[in-house]
Amino acid sequence: MRKICLALLLIVSLSSLQAQDNYEIQVYSAPTMNRGQTIFELHSNFTFRGNKNIVDGVLPSWHALHETIEITHGITDNFELGFYLFTNYTAGYGWKIIGTHIRPRIAAPEKWNLPVGLSLSAEIGWQKKEYSGETFSMEIRPIIDKTFGKLYLSLNPTLGVTFQGVDKASAPAFAPNFKASYAVSPKWSLGAEYYGDLGPLNDFEVPAQQNHAIFLVADIYSNPNWEVNFGPGFGLTPATDGLVLKLLLGRRINWKKPKP
Repeated sequence: MRKICLALLLIVSLSSLQAQDNYEIQVYSAPTMNRGQTIFELHSNFTFRGNKNIVDGVLPSWHALHETIEITHGITDNFELGFYLFTNYTAGYGWKIIGTHIRPRIAAPEKWNLPVGLSLSAEIGWQKKEYSGETFSMEIRPIIDKTFGKLYLSLNPTLGVTFQGVDKASAPAFAPNFKASYAVSPKWSLGAEYYGDLGPLNDFEVPAQQNHAIFLVADIYSNPNWEVNFGPGFGLTPATDGLVLKLLLGRRINWKKPKP
């Protein structure tokens, strides 16, 4: 119980820190995909309460449905490559393919015997200007995680760089993400995920213009080949979408035939 309280306190302290776009809402764990293994993931996110107006040419998020396909393949034991296809459905605007990203990621080998899990990803790609203020951007995401008994913690202190778009700034934006979950049983866990964006490192946004959201989530582990994560998210500032429901479904496939 003490560990759970400490984790919740850490989330609250981070909140004094623009959440990531509501296409791929995920706090990453450190391990990469195993060599020769692929995971196919579908990120489904619906914004119940969001922005109703067109702002800087970006369409409203109110009642928008985002479906993102993510495919990640393990190249080596410590290196993977991911690909994203972003889609959006908004009433009055129809269903659109709005962008793609590519994401290489490398992890520290187990033989290093580090006290924490550690990996680093670099995600780069484009999105249509009608759907994002960042039409060409890159993010650098360090990933640090640790399991304490039944308690799991993960921190993603992300830096985002916008090369083109209305959100282009003179310095990288700081967007920390954090997850704390508790294994209620061997097959599922409950937890909280925090997503934030303070703005450019050299000129943080005023608090009301920063993005902060908390998601209350469940993870299901009933089958090691499947990944399931879902829950509602609540915006904590006027600049953040007020209510988002997310569902992540993933299926792992090992292309290597087991040795007889």
